[in-house]
Amino acid sequence: MNNKTFSRQIKNQEKHWWFQARKKIIDQIISNLNLEKKNNILDFGAGSGVNLDMLEKYGQVDVHEKNKLARTTIKKKNKKIKNLYSTLKIKKNFYDLILLADVIEHVEKPKKLLKCLKKFLKKDGRILITVPAYQFLFSTKDEVLGHYRRYDKKRLKNELNGFKIENISYFNTFLCMPIIIATLLNKFLKRDYIKQVETTPNFILNKLCYLIFATEKYFIKYFNLPFGISIYVLAKND
Repeated sequence: MNNKTFSRQIKNQEKHWWFQARKKIIDQIISNLNLEKKNNILDFGAGSGVNLDMLEKYGQVDVHEKNKLARTTIKKKNKKIKNLYSTLKIKKNFYDLILLADVIEHVEKPKKLLKCLKKFLKKDGRILITVPAYQFLFSTKDEVLGHYRRYDKKRLKNELNGFKIENISYFNTFLCMPIIIATLLNKFLKRDYIKQVETTPNFILNKLCYLIFATEKYFIKYFNLPFGISIYVLAKND
């Protein structure tokens, strides 16, 4: 992503319903693992660090982020971060959990990246990945964000050679239909709408969308959701 996009996300992510509700979903998925308290965690492609405060509940967090502006933001906001990587010179066989929150859609060859990240995990370490769903929703928004693709379950599973998939599910289900309709309409009209969707809406709409999306954490605790705007996969180093 370019600095303009990062700047917009840095400005909005602390209050925007999507970033904050997604964090609740990720938190619930990790909580379900019943991990020990002292874990080594890598937030890979952390952006400006929206998930770091949540991850720190589960152990010591290291960060990988290529964008300089994002790294600068992380350094200012998160004094507990000891290791902030911009290259793949990362500790091998070290991490209990690696998180890639909406990262691999930005990568031209994700299989190659995931094969590399496998080396950084402990023997039974886990990788948690979230991605945008449904290629038919690919639009100018994806292009501006630097996405190569969107995913379905089959395509996402195919990226994870050498991992044992423990669970895979759609999420952002309850808002799925209005988002699909709005996306297809903007796509048909060839609108550049990324600024609108990544800017925090008015308080009432923002709160409503947050509550609807974040409520899904109570459902994914017990079962997988059959469709949604995003997908997560949890896999173990095999």
